[in-house]
Amino acid sequence: MHDFRKLDVYKRSLLFTKKVRRITRLFPKVEIHALTSQYNRAADSIALNIAEGTGNDSKREFAKFLIYSIRSGYECGCCADIAAVQKYISKNEYDEIIIETNEIVSMLIGLKRSLEK
Repeated sequence: MHDFRKLDVYKRSLLFTKKVRRITRLFPKVEIHALTSQYNRAADSIALNIAEGTGNDSKREFAKFLIYSIRSGYECGCCADIAAVQKYISKNEYDEIIIETNEIVSMLIGLKRSLEK
């Protein structure tokens, strides 16, 4: 249906995974199988669902996978909230990652809406 590698939101989601890994690398070792893993998987899921969704034959199916990406974006926001409460990240890091998360989610919502027209 689409070449997902050409989508700006896909490219941005790949860069986002890099940012999340940079941040989670500094989390305490006790979090490696908990928050660190969850955050990394949620960030990866944004890009993975975009890619998987483009393999569908219909716009409706693609939109369904974009919803999964959006949900993963919200999950990333929650992971950032937990990391901030636990003092694993600074206020500046938190603000930066939340802005990035919200922008990616907004792009996904816009792409989903364009498919529904």
